[in-house]
Amino acid sequence: MIKYALVCDKGHDFESWFPNSDAYDKQVKRGLVECPQCGSLKVSKALMAPSVSTSKRRARNSVVEHLPQTQTPASPPAPAAPQPMTLLDEQQMQVREAIRELHQKIAENTVDVGKAFSAEARKMHEGEVPQRAIRGEATFAEAQELWDEGIPVLPVPSLPDDRN
Repeated sequence: MIKYALVCDKGHDFESWFPNSDAYDKQVKRGLVECPQCGSLKVSKALMAPSVSTSKRRARNSVVEHLPQTQTPASPPAPAAPQPMTLLDEQQMQVREAIRELHQKIAENTVDVGKAFSAEARKMHEGEVPQRAIRGEATFAEAQELWDEGIPVLPVPSLPDDRN
């Protein structure tokens, strides 16, 4: 997995994870990467500072590795208690809260059929089982097949991770 710092044509910065650089290129080309703030599909990689191993860091690590078991390096002062970091602006926090509320409403008003979602949606569409509101899991290909068959499905964004 690789994390890219991204920027849209309106200057909004955000980050996203991809399996590899080819996956990023393909997703951007297909219009699947969009700015979470404004929805722009004109997204590019932002400059990122690489983590570089310096000779001082290598030397320090080498010394620590070769200390006898009875010796330990001088320990640095204990870090202060972690402070919450706000990485999101107000608009991003509102979007995340809206997604949480959407998930809550869906959970309250639907039946979870899990991985049987595609089969269950087809059965309802064909009248084999009564209509009801369902939710579950489907691959992109399964959802596309349902859509092509005239069965309405709606992908819902994943719950945002507060640490992301």
